[in-house]
Amino acid sequence: MNVKSRVKVGAAFGVAALGLGILASPASADPSPVTDYRQLAGVGSDTTQYVMNGIGDSVTNTSGKIIASWNATGTSTIKTKATGCDTVARPDGSSAGINALNADITAGTNCIDFARSSRGPADTSTTDLTFIPYGKDGVTFATALGSTLGNTTAGLTKAQLASIYECNSTDFPNAQPLLPQSGSGTRTFWLAAIGITEAQIGSCVNQTLQEHNGLAVTNANQIMPYSIAQWIAQGKGFSDVPNRRGTTRLRNINGSAPTTGSGTALALNTSFDPGFLRNVYNVVPTAKLADSVIAATFVGSASKVCASSTVIANYGFGLLSNCGDTSVTGER
Repeated sequence: MNVKSRVKVGAAFGVAALGLGILASPASADPSPVTDYRQLAGVGSDTTQYVMNGIGDSVTNTSGKIIASWNATGTSTIKTKATGCDTVARPDGSSAGINALNADITAGTNCIDFARSSRGPADTSTTDLTFIPYGKDGVTFATALGSTLGNTTAGLTKAQLASIYECNSTDFPNAQPLLPQSGSGTRTFWLAAIGITEAQIGSCVNQTLQEHNGLAVTNANQIMPYSIAQWIAQGKGFSDVPNRRGTTRLRNINGSAPTTGSGTALALNTSFDPGFLRNVYNVVPTAKLADSVIAATFVGSASKVCASSTVIANYGFGLLSNCGDTSVTGER
């Protein structure tokens, strides 16, 4: 092989929505306790950490709970299996998770079984990894509640967003763009969606943001990309999902709204500008697709992850007709 390198809400949803206007969840950040090692260990994306925690606390087989999903942030190191696995630096973001999975494949330790990713493959030179989709998300930009930056029905265009992140906007010369940390799948997706490369990022851009943290927006000139599903989930009152939205509001792109409905019925607009919609994935070694536990958990529309449609939707993601597909492959 060439390698370079939780919420069981179900029927309770309606009760909570009617009675409280929020949803409480028994899922937790990281397995709880941390010695609850389970059968498959996953790391990576901030965007999908909470939905995978929810799925991890709800899917089982005859050996018990299957998925232990480790959040993108928390303790500096994690230990994913009881034996044969040393502590490793916690991967923060899709690329970091995929790199950790590749490193585990090279080492042959089987300490990381899958990576959470909010982007597709960045390198298709090999078929070493399979990116298995299970939910639909979108990325738009967020600004402070009182901001006039894109706070119209039209919002901003792709070209306007590109000029803001290249720091040469004549429409919004005072804009202060924020960008997620290196290794973030949302960062990679956002730059591709607005049509600029890493080399084109302007010097005015603050590139140290932890993704989907609206608390970083402290004035009306700041602008940041935000996962629509994450923004929805953060406002639902889940006990395991910190509300990091602050005063931010999601804005339109090219006149297209990122959400539909309101209150507890707020949902991803699956007709949002298609250039800003994306699938989210669990990434597994292609050589292990035939492994019985991995196959039953991730592969095909009847897999345990794909059967968790209620959990997926409750965390703000849209459902996919090709959930569990194994045709998308790559190196990283």
